[in-house]
Amino acid sequence: MVSIINPFTQKLLVQSGDTLKDEDGNVFKITNGVSRFVEEHNYTDNFGFQWNKFQKTQIDRERKNATFSKERFFAATNWDKEDLSGKDILEAGSGAGRFTQIVLDHTKGNLYSIDYSDAVSANYRNNSHHGDRLKLFQASIYDMPFPDNSFDKVFCFGVLQHTPDFKKSVQCLVNKAKPGAEIVVDFYPIKGWYTKISAKYMLRPFTKKMTHEKLLGKIERNTNRLIKTYRFFDKLKLGIIAHRFIPMCDINRTIPANLSKEELREWVVLDTFDMFSPAYDNPQRIKTVKKWMEESGSEVRFSGFVKYSNNLRMAIVRGIKKT
Repeated sequence: MVSIINPFTQKLLVQSGDTLKDEDGNVFKITNGVSRFVEEHNYTDNFGFQWNKFQKTQIDRERKNATFSKERFFAATNWDKEDLSGKDILEAGSGAGRFTQIVLDHTKGNLYSIDYSDAVSANYRNNSHHGDRLKLFQASIYDMPFPDNSFDKVFCFGVLQHTPDFKKSVQCLVNKAKPGAEIVVDFYPIKGWYTKISAKYMLRPFTKKMTHEKLLGKIERNTNRLIKTYRFFDKLKLGIIAHRFIPMCDINRTIPANLSKEELREWVVLDTFDMFSPAYDNPQRIKTVKKWMEESGSEVRFSGFVKYSNNLRMAIVRGIKKT
């Protein structure tokens, strides 16, 4: 079992009713089943907004025979043949809990999951039925409420590019792993000089300043038209235009196949909002993240692209913390 500490003083915390207290009298609230270590509003408010609104969209359990998140998780970690019974696992940046669900449903590990946003409330609603195997915290990746050298496994998916300091975030993840433990991260990759020549990066300086409600409204009003335009260019074998210059997510590269028309629309709205709303979006070269993992005290065992589900792919670095 991992100790829970005051991330700012390193003092042990003990639960007292709906609070956590340390010996100095510092108190942290437990609200909606989640221990809270951050201010109510912060730069990740967009994620709290989107995941509480789209709470079930990416959860495999909510769609019959859905395996998209499961395939992505086990392809990224390569843990599908490991016995994780009794292992303490850290998830940094859980969102609504799509990968929380996979860990808890498909392994016997104990999961400690954090998110800086109020997405943890959606995660709690989705996964709290697992009881004591899930421990949820609203906390910063830079101030996690756990001692260093605590976890047998650490993973962080879809998060690092949205943090203020990508390199520091990697270091913080490695710090929490036990010597000999594995750390797995994915992230938006820089593939070349052309990566940021796209509607996404041209429009983000404006869209990230919009209210969440206004941005979501604009996306919802235009989604049907944008999907039709995307399909038009795709049929003409001009996918590069659809991918780069239509202001919506790339259907062929980010969304599961075989969705109904209604499900596809919901995923497009969600992923497009996810593109345009974050305060930070800092893709990195794979070799750079590999270097940072090594500088943080890990031996990198893999760095590169991993394929999953209908030849989609993601940038992955896996490391083992040095002893």
